Amino acid sequence: MEISFANNKFQRLCEDSHDLKRKYGDIQSSRIIQRINELLSAEDLYDISKLPQARLHFLKGEWKGCFAVDIQHPYRLIAEPRNGDAGDLKSITKVVIIKVIDYH
Repeated sequence: MEISFANNKFQRLCEDSHDLKRKYGDIQSSRIIQRINELLSAEDLYDISKLPQARLHFLKGEWKGCFAVDIQHPYRLIAEPRNGDAGDLKSITKVVIIKVIDYH
């Protein structure tokens, strides 16, 4: 799958494991890297939906049109599809990663 980031600052953070660990801690940062690598390795969003640990789910309200994957409770990696249709996960092959948050 093709991924991009919502902004350069967040991309630099995700690409620098030292800064990522400083901001999110060891466990969170390793899970963030794991989820990004899973997205990169997947052909489409359907592949991610088959990973139970990711717990892919589409969002409502403020984040309508986006989806989340679990990092470590309560944090989620929020991303938005850039192509395809949410009703057909195999058609989504490009996503933009927006942020890591606790939206609960």
